[in-house]
Amino acid sequence: MKVYFNGHVMDDQEVHISFDDRGFLFADGVYEVVHIYSGHFFEWDRHMVRLARSLKGIDLEGVNIAAITEGAKQLLQDFKEEEGALYLEITRGVYPRSHPFPPSDVPPTILMWIRPVNPFPQEMIDHGVGVITVADDRWAKVWIKTIGLLPNVLAKEKAHKMGMFDAVFVRDGMVTEATSANVFMVRQGYLQTAPVTNYILPGITREVVLEIADELRIPIKLEPFSVDDMLSADEIFLTGTTTEVLPVTSVDGHTISDKSGEIALRLLKALKERASTVS
Repeated sequence: MKVYFNGHVMDDQEVHISFDDRGFLFADGVYEVVHIYSGHFFEWDRHMVRLARSLKGIDLEGVNIAAITEGAKQLLQDFKEEEGALYLEITRGVYPRSHPFPPSDVPPTILMWIRPVNPFPQEMIDHGVGVITVADDRWAKVWIKTIGLLPNVLAKEKAHKMGMFDAVFVRDGMVTEATSANVFMVRQGYLQTAPVTNYILPGITREVVLEIADELRIPIKLEPFSVDDMLSADEIFLTGTTTEVLPVTSVDGHTISDKSGEIALRLLKALKERASTVS
């Protein structure tokens, strides 16, 4: 597999990450994941805007977005699958372990690769998935897409051990997001999702789905909602780069519906159509 590493495209076996890399030592870095449909990146520019915001959020300078874009294009030339995902990680570079930032002449570590994405089974799309709720004990800068994802990993593993697809974080009684996706519900005729705050990652797919819903004249509410609100919803679904639009039909063992909701399926279809036509 070809990998982009610090300005060069090489075989993955040639890549060596130092044990002094601050990503390894401190989770001092950020990342992006970009979906690939039929040979093109979906919403690349939006992802790069969010990347720049995350870099600024952790005061990481010296990253050339234009060079990253060119490197991604090189990787894409060698990718022959119909659907995939590019993973991009940037850390504060290699320097002996010390909490303060390294000197300004230490370059960041930049790593990218592309792997195939397997679409969800049709059964999951038709009948939805189950989720659990967990306390949101993450830090207060969730809007930064940091590589420090241990709380998300623990919550996801808890869900998997219970036979559920994902976990939904709840802070002060209100739903924030899932471990790697935003959460929507349909209730009383409105499509509703929590507004972006420091506790919610501004999802690219979330943004696109809201645009599509507006085009389809689906009423929208950007308002927080509680677990009780969610349990009385007509529909629930998750949105994310590789999650796309995924219906949820049970929460904490409570059945929302015995099949996926009409709004979720309409939005998924429209998202797929947009992805297939935008280059």
